[in-house]
Amino acid sequence: MTQQTPPQPTVTDDPNARALLRKAFEATARWQKDFTGFTAKLTVNVNGKEFRGPVTVKGPREVSVQLDDADTQKWAQEQLGMIAVHRGPRSFEESDGKYTLTMEEDGHPLGTKLIIHGSHSFYRIKDDRITQINRSMAHPGMTPFAFTINVEESTVTQDGKNLTTKYTVYYYSPTDGKLNNVESFTDTHVRVGASDLPATRRIIAFENGTVIVKSLTFTDHTLI
Repeated sequence: MTQQTPPQPTVTDDPNARALLRKAFEATARWQKDFTGFTAKLTVNVNGKEFRGPVTVKGPREVSVQLDDADTQKWAQEQLGMIAVHRGPRSFEESDGKYTLTMEEDGHPLGTKLIIHGSHSFYRIKDDRITQINRSMAHPGMTPFAFTINVEESTVTQDGKNLTTKYTVYYYSPTDGKLNNVESFTDTHVRVGASDLPATRRIIAFENGTVIVKSLTFTDHTLI
């Protein structure tokens, strides 16, 4: 006789959790809806070695970086793509709002735990800001991994929105909890027109048994 798997309990969406996350989402700085991109000059410094070239950013999948070193170029393009994903205009319903949301008050110093069901994620929210992001990733053919992002510092833009300026990412194995890497990000921004564009990004990381410091410096921004 085949043993049937018991049905999983249905999670009910918590309107208070939805309102809490929506408020934090809408208080986060993003490029305006009619944003079409920018160009800039980029200098990348990897432990003292510099590479220079032009960049064009139109969206998360439309990033062009031209540097003399192929590996550094690929890395810089990934960084700009990540910035564009996080800063790109989108609605709450298009992002986390499409999931079932619940929350727990557990007294954590980083705030309320907000669970995003169906995405293997939970956040922490305090003072209308997302202060921590936790996510597990497991796709066919790849080694499962997880990460925690702690948002440490942010600034308030001219539009009264929260813009993160410093955060740390911890990468670890979801199976045994082993810490694999740590990256510390420090960002600055420059106001061009109605947009807050990347000015600098410094990343301090532990890779292959050594600490590496990389920086990106953007100048001569021009809106497209």
